[in-house]
Amino acid sequence: MSRRAVVIGAGLAGMLAAAALSTVVDEVVVLERDELPDGPEHRKGLPQGRHAHLLMAGGLAAMEDLVPGVSMRKHLLAAGAREISISSGMLALTPEGWFRRWRHEGPQMLTCSRALLDWAVRVAVLAHTDVRIRKAQVRELLGDAGRVAGVRLSTPDGEEELTADFVVDASGRGSRVVTWLDSLGISGIREKTVDAGLVNATRVYRTPEGAGDFPLTIVQANPYLSRPGRSGMVLPIEGDRWMVSLAGTRGGGEPPSDPEGFLRYTLDLPDPIVGRLISGAEPLTDIHVSRSTSNHRRYLEKSRAWPERFVVLGDALATFNPAYGQGMAVAALEAGVLSRELARTALTAPGLARRVQRGVAAPVNAAWTMAVSQDVWFPQTRGGAPTMADRLVTKYTRRVIRTATGSYRAASAVWDVTSMTSGPERLLRPGTVLATLSGPPLPSAAGAPMTAGEREILRGLDRTAR
Repeated sequence: MSRRAVVIGAGLAGMLAAAALSTVVDEVVVLERDELPDGPEHRKGLPQGRHAHLLMAGGLAAMEDLVPGVSMRKHLLAAGAREISISSGMLALTPEGWFRRWRHEGPQMLTCSRALLDWAVRVAVLAHTDVRIRKAQVRELLGDAGRVAGVRLSTPDGEEELTADFVVDASGRGSRVVTWLDSLGISGIREKTVDAGLVNATRVYRTPEGAGDFPLTIVQANPYLSRPGRSGMVLPIEGDRWMVSLAGTRGGGEPPSDPEGFLRYTLDLPDPIVGRLISGAEPLTDIHVSRSTSNHRRYLEKSRAWPERFVVLGDALATFNPAYGQGMAVAALEAGVLSRELARTALTAPGLARRVQRGVAAPVNAAWTMAVSQDVWFPQTRGGAPTMADRLVTKYTRRVIRTATGSYRAASAVWDVTSMTSGPERLLRPGTVLATLSGPPLPSAAGAPMTAGEREILRGLDRTAR
């Protein structure tokens, strides 16, 4: 008897979940309500799709094991993604100062447009598995509180029921999973939103001639000044382009959508390097603005009852402030949890879905803690305020980051947590604690730690002083 799995949503989380399921079922049907482009183009249903995305090392490592016969790293690089060392290939101004750049190898991250990444993953999954995508909108779950048995969906030809041996909801932040569960008799799902009111504004530029190897550049927001946060990033992406993303929190930090205001905002950041880089660059797009940036979490793993054969992943489970670059890595890590559980437990075994749902809470917890522990400090954040525990953790974390500006040992711990190759407990290892208590052996850089060649490139691009 053939077995079928259904995945709701053909985004990154959905396609990775489909790849994991493809190894244990005869058929995987991915249901997607939106039209999918044939190439790496922006599509509806991705509110942050036009803004900067980083695929951290932990997420890439999880991806490597999900699509049979494919190295996702090589596949994404062949598609045009860029690989950047977090230890040496980045200029980063933190609230505690500039990070030094080290010759020691650190975690790698991939940069590209979200459109390219989603398309490349979708192409790889469809080419190497029996997964198929069907255009349809899911209306509700079939089954009862004990077990999900499929979905009721609507298509251009009308409504129908599609039975399944396993269902994954990866339909994104607009998921109706709480309503669906309630209709099955499972209620009381706790949800939490922490919203700093972040606004993203992004514009794509042609990479100036001779600047193709200029480091990824980021000026981070400072949440500890009791005023709105403001940040900016120059991200190298496919097609010899720079994606420039600005982000600011409510109350006066929001970036503008007009070209003159956009440039002025970059020059008014704590360091004007982003503005200096783009002041003479050729813009290729308009400025795209998005406000769907809140941290939102559904605590499904804490539900007293959970139906068999049903799992929720990706943004349907939790969303994070995109400024911290965690969402894609979390989705991959969640799919990795599903894959590992499927490898050791039969698809229809009792308790499998519950173990997966509890297992994926681990990467969600790590990302949630990192995002919310900073967002609660912005003055007009809604849904959260610093607790005594937050104050203690923040005091130590700030000291770690301050040490990391001049200590390789502390910096490597910060990189591991940021890259999601380790959890926050990495900051509490004896070596990291000792380094933090000792303080940085080197002073933080007085300015952006550029090479002589990079300084020359910046001077050549800068039109602000002419």
